[in-house]
Amino acid sequence: MRRIAVKIGSNVLTRPDGTLDITRMSALVDQVAELHHRGLEIILVSSGAVASGRSEIRVGKRLDAVSARQLYSAVGQAKLINRYYELFREHHIACGQVLTTKESFGSRGHYLNQKHCMEVMLENRVVPIVNENDTISVTELMFTDNDELSGLIATMMDAEALIILSNIDGLYDGDPADPATRVIPTVAAGKTDLSDYVRTGKSSFGRGGMLTKCRVARKVADEGIPVFIANGKRDQALINLIDRPEETLCTRFLPAAHPASGVKKWIAHSEGFAKGTATVNAGAVSALTGDRATSLLPVGVVAIEGDFEKDDIIRIVDERGEQIGVGCANYDSEEARRLIGARAQKPLVHYDYLCLD
Repeated sequence: MRRIAVKIGSNVLTRPDGTLDITRMSALVDQVAELHHRGLEIILVSSGAVASGRSEIRVGKRLDAVSARQLYSAVGQAKLINRYYELFREHHIACGQVLTTKESFGSRGHYLNQKHCMEVMLENRVVPIVNENDTISVTELMFTDNDELSGLIATMMDAEALIILSNIDGLYDGDPADPATRVIPTVAAGKTDLSDYVRTGKSSFGRGGMLTKCRVARKVADEGIPVFIANGKRDQALINLIDRPEETLCTRFLPAAHPASGVKKWIAHSEGFAKGTATVNAGAVSALTGDRATSLLPVGVVAIEGDFEKDDIIRIVDERGEQIGVGCANYDSEEARRLIGARAQKPLVHYDYLCLD
């Protein structure tokens, strides 16, 4: 592999009391540095800012959830990136901070700007350390957690693998508390129902849990990128995953045989950023879901909802309101409404910018 994305969870970087585990952090940086010196390009998606800030500052009054998150992340992100800087400098490696928000993935222009920034960093042998900008990301604008962010980064940067390091060994075939339970080594491509194996509990210091990890892993693997879920607290976990993946205790989500194009990866991950909805008739549904590649033409549209600009993401639903896909609009909402039902017009969503469910 040439390029990998590595997500390090809050429970890997923090001790039970919420303070930063410098020993574990140093061990992980040592492993990243070894891979870096071998010539691999590593993109780190690192949690730990909020937990780091919480252990650094004591607040005299009770804060609401948003205010606490903003305060702790503002203090903690500085502490976290400074620690990474010092640890990587011991290996003569430069690292750089990339803070992002969910909104930055909703615009194709912002998306490509982020991608270009990290491409330049990697070309110059700088390790990008990515995290959500929690100081301005609030409630509905937040990622589910850094698992979701790591999936977006892996697909955006055309990574050849995504490694999610948590404090568990992988996906279990039952209750992890049961001694008879075993880690599932592989999840086949296309397998979507993992509800029998997934607990819905959240991690101690993060926002997500195994349900989110599996959902992200399945989506990324369906786009042609293998995903590993492993225990970042185990010695040499990252090195072992790269050198001996078949012998390492983990769960591997096998990739789809036919990877999606870069733009379709962006569209597939941008469903949550949709600015509007196009309702289509039965004929359009049949054409879009048939065997031949087909664009969505205005003649098949019966309604347009929302206000969107050209190149924004929109949802495509049938007349019962059931979603059949998402795509990049070729018109703004005003023009799209004017062309409802019109023949001999260019597509509302071209096939190359259409991702069906």
